[in-house]
Amino acid sequence: MSQHTIVTAGVDVSKYKLDVAISDRSSVVCFEYSLSGLERLTKFLQKQNPQLVCLEATGGYERSLVHHLQTQGFPVSVVNPRQIRDFARGLNQLAKTDAIDARIIARFAERCEPRITQPVPESRRKLVALVSRRRQVQEMLVQEQNRLGTIADKEIQKLIRRMVREYQKQRREIDRRIAALIKQDPQLDTHARRLQSVPGIGPATAGVLLAELPELGTLNRQQIARLVGVAPTNRDSGTLRGKRTTGGGRVQLRTALYMPTLVATQHNHRIRTFYQHLLDSGKPKMVALIAAMRKLLIILNTMTRNGQSWNTTPNNA
Repeated sequence: MSQHTIVTAGVDVSKYKLDVAISDRSSVVCFEYSLSGLERLTKFLQKQNPQLVCLEATGGYERSLVHHLQTQGFPVSVVNPRQIRDFARGLNQLAKTDAIDARIIARFAERCEPRITQPVPESRRKLVALVSRRRQVQEMLVQEQNRLGTIADKEIQKLIRRMVREYQKQRREIDRRIAALIKQDPQLDTHARRLQSVPGIGPATAGVLLAELPELGTLNRQQIARLVGVAPTNRDSGTLRGKRTTGGGRVQLRTALYMPTLVATQHNHRIRTFYQHLLDSGKPKMVALIAAMRKLLIILNTMTRNGQSWNTTPNNA
C-alpha cells in the first residue's frame, strides 16, 4: 500500500442506477444506468479526475460500465464484493445503503489501491457474453427438467418437454458459437487446446475458464486458489480452533470445475492418486474433492503460465 493519498471514485452498481462517491468528498452523486447517464458520469469524473475508479463485481451488471470507463481512459479496478464487506466491517460500518456502499468502495480504493483491471479484447468480451448465456440456458433447462418430474398432467408435460428441447437446441447453438469464436482467435484457440489436453477438461469448461478466469497463468498457486475460493483458510477462534475452510472467490468458477474434478478423480491419474491418498488419510469426501479441485486448478495455472500441455507439465505442479 502506498503512503501517499490518492483521489479515488467508488461506484455502487445496480441494474438501473449508479451511485458515485469521491474519496475526498462526502456527497454521493446518482446517475441513471443508461447511455445518457454514462455520458453524464463521464463528464463528472473528468472534472473530479480520480486516479482510480473502483467498483464491485456484480454478476454482470458492471460489464458495460467497466467497458465504457476504460474506453474513456479511466483506470478501473473491479474487486470482489467480499473484500468490500470485510473492509466495511473493519471500519465498523454496519449500515448499508447504495450511497454508503459507494463511499466505502471509494475509501477501500484510496487505502488499499487494488490492482487495475485490464481492458478486455473484443473476442473475449463476446466469449464472456456467450458463456454467461450458456449458464442461463443450462439453469433454465435444469429447472424445466426438474418440473417434469413433479407434473402429472400429460398436456403440461408435453409443453415442458417442448421447452426442454428448445433449451437443448439453444445450448448446442451457443456451444457451436463458442467453438467458432475460439477457433477464430489464435490465442484463445491455443489456450483452449492446452486446457483440453487435461483429462477431465472439456470444451465447455475450457470456455468458462477462458472467459471468466483471465488471470489464469498470471498468478502464483496461492493467489489463483484464493481467487477461485478453493484456498484453505485457518479458523482459530472459539470452537473452530484448528479448522480450515474454503469459500468466497468466484462461485461460478467453482461450480464449473465441480464436474470436471469429479471426472478427473476417476480418469486423471494424477488427480485420482492425489484424491485417493486424501481419502485413505481419513479426509471427508467433500474436503478431498475441494483439495482435488485446487490441485487441478493449480496444474491448469502452471500449464498456462509455462505454455505447456498436460503431458509436459511437471508432476509437482
